[in-house]
Amino acid sequence: MKTSTTRALQCSATLAAAGLLVTACGSTGGSGSEGPAGSTSFEGRGPITYVAGKDTSGVVPKVIDRWNKLHPKEKVTFIQLPTDADSQRQQMIQNAETKSDAYTVLSLDVVWTSEFAAHQWIDRLPENRFPLQKMLKPVVETAKYRGNLYAAPASSDGGVLYYRTDLLKKAGVTKPPATWSEMTADCAKVKKLPEAKGMSCYAGQFQKYEGLTVNFAEAVNSAGGVVTDANGKPDVDTPEAKRGLDFLAGSFKDGTIPKEAVTYQEEDGRQAFQAGKLMFLRNWPYAYSLAEKSKVAGKFSVAPLPGLNGPGASSLGGHNLALSSFAKNKATALDFMKFFSSEDSAGTFLEDASLAPPYADLYDDASLVKQYPYLPVLKRSILRAAPRPRVVHYGDVTSAIQQEIYAALTGSKSSAQALKDLQNDLQQSAAQ
Repeated sequence: MKTSTTRALQCSATLAAAGLLVTACGSTGGSGSEGPAGSTSFEGRGPITYVAGKDTSGVVPKVIDRWNKLHPKEKVTFIQLPTDADSQRQQMIQNAETKSDAYTVLSLDVVWTSEFAAHQWIDRLPENRFPLQKMLKPVVETAKYRGNLYAAPASSDGGVLYYRTDLLKKAGVTKPPATWSEMTADCAKVKKLPEAKGMSCYAGQFQKYEGLTVNFAEAVNSAGGVVTDANGKPDVDTPEAKRGLDFLAGSFKDGTIPKEAVTYQEEDGRQAFQAGKLMFLRNWPYAYSLAEKSKVAGKFSVAPLPGLNGPGASSLGGHNLALSSFAKNKATALDFMKFFSSEDSAGTFLEDASLAPPYADLYDDASLVKQYPYLPVLKRSILRAAPRPRVVHYGDVTSAIQQEIYAALTGSKSSAQALKDLQNDLQQSAAQ
């Protein structure tokens, strides 16, 4: 069923001292100017490229083929970048710094929008070309910088807890855990079952890459802390942040999280869960349709992420479509962005790849909920989600987080020392 559905900113010392908040630095002139909507000239028709991370679902070519058949003179070529987000971001930045027109439409992690807009690597977009009023508000906000639209929301994402319904039921557990302590207690019960021999309790994404930033931010937010405060200033040397990091580091130490999970990205965790090695897994909704085709089909479900004292808070994920400032054939690109981010395309990505749509009504469609029972959980996850730091120098921030938190997880630093050092690193980044 188809439902119709670095050219660095030259900020003044005064603004730089104000902290990391993205509104501290603005761009003037060029395609990213603060001029009236539509000041960018969206002209030129012909072939373009769509640039994104490696497609593990096989759905992206399907949607692009649909476009190409309708627009034979304006074909889109899909350029696939590496799977990990850090490599994707770096290659996109390198393309922008050389002012190359090789990349046209960019699939940006939602947290990159501010950075790319501030550096004038992407064009400001006309809001009237996209049905923003039909989308979830937190998703739309990720596509804006200083109140202006710089990207088109194509998908959202909220972390959810995958869990083995069959094993929990057999162990006498009637509902998924809402807290970290409940999850470890449930694990202890399940481990007594013969079927659970050799299984580990829980995993997320803990390799030193963007996924570690996401999982750390979720742990901190789920313990009542923040990575940056409302003004964009770092605030990680706190008791709340320590409780969140202690949960992760302590779980590695006591075996709740298997030691090999320090190498896990999304696909590693998904494969471990599907192979019956994990009782619980933090992952994105894309894994749902893949797990339904595996040996755990019919034996799992999803729930909100657990937290310290109740349901936790996911990091807000997803991808936005942005238009490279240096691209050609921008009229074609704008039309393709509207097509690719349409409600119809969002329905395709939901049905074929379990990607969270940006459109609110898809989560409330009874036929879709029957087909994808995780949708209500996912909607709550997105509406409760906390954004990662929306900062201009995001690369510096996430690199510092990965360095210090990885040290805590592997035992080379205590949680307290890692957070103290991270606070110092982020303050130095803010002062640049």
